[in-house]
Amino acid sequence: MQAFLVSMGAILVSEIGDKTQLLAIVLAARFKRPWPIVAGILVATLMNHTLAGVVGAWLRLQLGPEVLRWCLGASFVLAAAWMLKPDRADRDGEDPKPIGHYGVFTITAMSFFLAEMGDKTQLATVMLAAKYPSLAAVVAGTTAGMLLADVPAVFLGHVASDRIPFKAVRIVSALVFGVLGLTTLLG
Repeated sequence: MQAFLVSMGAILVSEIGDKTQLLAIVLAARFKRPWPIVAGILVATLMNHTLAGVVGAWLRLQLGPEVLRWCLGASFVLAAAWMLKPDRADRDGEDPKPIGHYGVFTITAMSFFLAEMGDKTQLATVMLAAKYPSLAAVVAGTTAGMLLADVPAVFLGHVASDRIPFKAVRIVSALVFGVLGLTTLLG
């Protein structure tokens, strides 16, 4: 249960203001079909975080406990510093346009899967899966955290985004990862 809750909380706070949350807002404003967007986010996140979790679990098996502890501790501290950097939407001002016959679900799933590659939340999933032995709990937790952050963004769109204190959220997120890093380093 701890792996699930820590994974969910870490991803929830780090996803607020992230480029994939901004992508959710853009897709919601463009297509105005929230349920296929939510389903696309779910499928993309499950696929992406399962792959990241498998890498993390593999690292846990390959590295000795002491090396893993130091690598994870340093990674969490570095992630804490990275959380302080504001994320910007990776777009040139254009709304996403459907390509060919692809529907809202397919566009969302593909966009989210690709946007998550190398993203903070994907790397956090790798680290969490390396830290906790339950891959299923980590993937379920990171997916739940992603949905808790992105589903409201889909339904509220950009209306509420102006009122969210993203700087404060980044600071809280950095603190969460900093505490994870220090507790990991201290054993």
